[in-house]
Amino acid sequence: MSSLSLAVRHSHTMLRRNLLHVRRYPSMTLNLLLTPIMLLLLFVYIFGDVMSAGIGGGGADRSEYIAYIVPGLLMMTIGSTVIGAAVSISTDMAEGLIARFRTMAVYRGSVIIGHVVGSVVQSIASVVLVGAVAVGIGFRSTGATPLEWLAAFGLLVLFSLALTWIAVGLGMAGPNPEAAGNMAMPLILLPLISSAFIPADTMPGWFQPIAEYQPFTPAIETLRGLLLGTGIGDNWWIAVAWCVGLTVLGYRWSMAQFNRDPK
Repeated sequence: MSSLSLAVRHSHTMLRRNLLHVRRYPSMTLNLLLTPIMLLLLFVYIFGDVMSAGIGGGGADRSEYIAYIVPGLLMMTIGSTVIGAAVSISTDMAEGLIARFRTMAVYRGSVIIGHVVGSVVQSIASVVLVGAVAVGIGFRSTGATPLEWLAAFGLLVLFSLALTWIAVGLGMAGPNPEAAGNMAMPLILLPLISSAFIPADTMPGWFQPIAEYQPFTPAIETLRGLLLGTGIGDNWWIAVAWCVGLTVLGYRWSMAQFNRDPK
C-alpha cells in the first residue's frame, strides 16, 4: 500500500472516530451552536428596531436588519463551533491518546486531519442549521446568482478550515480541555467587535480600526455582498488572504506541537 493511500485510509478512520464521538456526545456542539441562534433571536426580536436605526441611513426596517446580521451570525457560528475542535484534541492529549498514536504504525498526521476535517463538517452543518433558523424568521437572499452562492459556500468552508487549524493549535497548547476552551474564546468574541451587527463606520473613531483590521470583518462583508447581491470591493481578497494566512499559521503551529517530543 502506498504512503498516500495509507494516509487517506488512516485519516478517514480518524475522521469517522471524531464524527462518531460527536454523535454520541452532542452536548458540546449543541451548547456552542446555541450562542449564535440566541444572538440571532435576541438582536432581531429584542434589539432589532433599535439596531436597524444605524443601517441604511436610519431607514432600515426589521427585515432589512435580518438580512444585514445573518452573514455575520453565520461567520460567528463557525467561530463558536470550532471551539469544539480545541477541546476535543486537548482531551485526546490529556487522556494520552495522542501519545499512544505516536507509538503505533499510524500515519502521524491522520490524528490531526481527522479533527480538522471533522470540525469543518460540523461547522458547515451548524451554518446550515443557523441559516435555516434565519430563513424561518424572515431572511431572504436577494440578487445572488448561483455562482455567488457557490462562492459564498467556498468562503464558509475556507474560513472554517482556517479557524479550525487555529483552534487545533490552541487545543494542543492548552494544558487541559478547560484551558483550551478558554483560550479559544476569542473566536466567539471577535465577531462581536466586527461589522456583524452594525457597520464599522458607525462605531467610535478610535474603535473603527479594531473592527476593520481583523479577519471576521472582511469575511462578513464578502459573504454579505455575495448573499445580498451588493458590492464587496476589496473585501474578498482580504478575506481570502486572512484565511490562507491563518490556515498556514495554524497548520505549522499544530504540526510543530504534534511532532514535538513529549516531555
